[in-house]
Amino acid sequence: MDSSVPVAAGSVATIVFALSMLPMLGKAARTRDLASYSHLASYSHSNLVLANVGNAFYSLYVFHLPPGPIWLLHTFYAVTSALMLLWSVRYGRPTATPRSTLCVPNTSKP
Repeated sequence: MDSSVPVAAGSVATIVFALSMLPMLGKAARTRDLASYSHLASYSHSNLVLANVGNAFYSLYVFHLPPGPIWLLHTFYAVTSALMLLWSVRYGRPTATPRSTLCVPNTSKP
């Protein structure tokens, strides 16, 4: 198989993946509302830290490969994961309202 076919396929996959993530990243950056994205809200802080640690180790492998689409794809994924971690720390997660401040109907009889 000609090596240009896999490189072209990798290039197209990288572009499609990046384009699919950009609207979500743009909206999250503008609104700072990470909870409205179910896949972002479901990640715990420790999960995001582990993803970034894994990306750091995986980068050692990827960047020893010959330059190609995998470099762009991994770089985009690593930056995206780092932004998710940064934003989860910076913007925080919404905290639950303490029960004592909730409006509860008074059911006691006068």
